[in-house]
Amino acid sequence: MAKILLLGSGELGKEFVIAAQRIGQTVIAVDSYLNAPAMQVAHDFEVINMLDGDALDKIVAKHNPDFIVPEIEAIRTERFYDYEKQGITVVPSAKAANFTMNRKAIRDLASKELGLKTAEYRYATTAEELRKGVLEVGIPCVVKPLMSSSGKGQSTIKTEADIEKAWEYAVAGSRGDVVEVIVEAFVKFNSEITLLTVTQNNRRTLFCAPIGHRQERGDYQESWQPARISDKDLYEAQDMAKKVTEALGGAGLFGVEFFIADDGVYFSELSPRPHDTGMVTLAGTQNFNEFELHLRAILSLPIFEITLEKTGASAVILASENSANPTYTGIEKIAALAKTDFRIFGKPSSRPYRRMGVALTSDSLETPVEEVVERAVKAASLVTVNP
Repeated sequence: MAKILLLGSGELGKEFVIAAQRIGQTVIAVDSYLNAPAMQVAHDFEVINMLDGDALDKIVAKHNPDFIVPEIEAIRTERFYDYEKQGITVVPSAKAANFTMNRKAIRDLASKELGLKTAEYRYATTAEELRKGVLEVGIPCVVKPLMSSSGKGQSTIKTEADIEKAWEYAVAGSRGDVVEVIVEAFVKFNSEITLLTVTQNNRRTLFCAPIGHRQERGDYQESWQPARISDKDLYEAQDMAKKVTEALGGAGLFGVEFFIADDGVYFSELSPRPHDTGMVTLAGTQNFNEFELHLRAILSLPIFEITLEKTGASAVILASENSANPTYTGIEKIAALAKTDFRIFGKPSSRPYRRMGVALTSDSLETPVEEVVERAVKAASLVTVNP
């Protein structure tokens, strides 16, 4: 069986490890802090700064994995090309990991090389450059660090007075050592979707039913599947997703994000791994959840088809305070609900707005998705994270 080195050990990594354990794979979970969620279920673990290339090299040499599976952005991804030369499979590929860990590379690939429709954008390495970029793309606009996740450092500029604060917030929220931001024109979209896209070795690309989601502070709060979009918009999104994933290469599951607007589909972002909005698939909405799909594609196990089985929703359970030993109340209330499930991630500490768990609801495909989302939100509200 394969040996997998998982770089990043949060809640998405934890579910991936569980999927791998179920079919007998060996996983070493790596993160910058002890007792991260995926470490709790892996065969072995390492605690290192993954932006330290020498430390990363030592871990790779020590474990000699068959696969390296990134779960976060803050990794010295340039080393991945060397690992590929050593015969290690980087998931989905060294190119994909490098391009998608930095918003600049993936946006330029999508917009300039592939000609996909995106929001107008500029880059900035100083507050003054940001001011210039904002005036060029127009207000309102969105500012994001080139390297970040879960909405960290992201803000909306509504007036010129917001520019300085947006710059400082983006720099503070940036992961890694890249001090650069992207400023995007605001797209007047009707909805946002994630299209989970599965690339396979020597087999056709597969798509999950589109997932809708709602964000606050740049981070998702609820997601649901299926999202309602027109066949025309769905085909356009699938075409864009196929083009960009083929350009990046490799096998695995990609979370491809789009804006759906009156004038069509806009490419937004891409993650080369299971997506947080895709946690809705843990509600049994598909024949395989997103973590199982990622694993099977990595291992070159044939995936005959992806079928939509239920309507489902997820809603996040957030912490409200800092704690070095969080506890939970209300678990018995959520457990008593029909067609409802939950996950507590087991993070060893909490801080305001940190995602600590998720509520999951499902029902028949005929059930209006709004009802299922409402139930998920109510279920999540029953659980309190205590300091």
